[in-house]
Amino acid sequence: MKCDFHLHSVFSDGSDTPEKLAAACRAAKLEAVALTDHDTAAGVPRFLAACAENGLRGIAGIELSVDTTQGTLHVLGLGIDPECPELNAALTAVRKGRDDRNRQILARLNELGFVISEDEVRAVTGGEILGRVHFAQVLMRKGYFHSISDVFARCLKKGQPGYVDRYRLSQPEALKMIRAAGGVSVLAHPLLWTEDEVELEARVRQLMALGLQGLEIYYTGYRLEQMVFLLRLAKRLGLAVSAGSDYHGSGKPDVSLGRLTESDGLTILDLLRLR
Repeated sequence: MKCDFHLHSVFSDGSDTPEKLAAACRAAKLEAVALTDHDTAAGVPRFLAACAENGLRGIAGIELSVDTTQGTLHVLGLGIDPECPELNAALTAVRKGRDDRNRQILARLNELGFVISEDEVRAVTGGEILGRVHFAQVLMRKGYFHSISDVFARCLKKGQPGYVDRYRLSQPEALKMIRAAGGVSVLAHPLLWTEDEVELEARVRQLMALGLQGLEIYYTGYRLEQMVFLLRLAKRLGLAVSAGSDYHGSGKPDVSLGRLTESDGLTILDLLRLR
């Protein structure tokens, strides 16, 4: 099945509206797709309606940024109820953390000599989430850098002068929120957390104890041997198999829609059907 369970719209840091995204998924001949914006489900109702109009199976989703001491830990919630009060209360706290961080980034950038305003940054967002990519877009448009990737490499990624950390949900909180919203929890891009195979398995087992249900195995840029390792890990641990491009539109022009999943193990769609 050709599907994509990791997509972003203008409601976080993607460039496409939910409607444009659904139309692009149809053009790519996808069958099942999930909108997983960062720390918000605000675009989900529009996306599901657009999927229905385009003959797609649309899935309500979210991508939660989760606290970790090493690497990058993101957990997808698929098949969630976007109106879940418990989830939305947690997201309110996350958004406040983002707002605090964004004010610090803006002040730091101006101290570094990059003259931009909050109004300029908000003008390039299409939804409620303002993130580093929006700062990067403004910095690039004003001629300070030649590309978004250049902004991150030299200024906004962790360890660079414009980077500021922010509040994230703890691992137990994130898994609890997805469960409360009736969703299936999936570890996104596992190798961004760690590429050490032994360490990854140990960490995945810890997340499983908190309720983790799936691994994102078919992912943009993963080599065959990496996907084989992740597939074997999922089967050994009894985790469902997921696939996602992490599509952002023009913000990541080298990422295309859709992943072809080939697995004789449990899939995310199986879990969604069994609920």
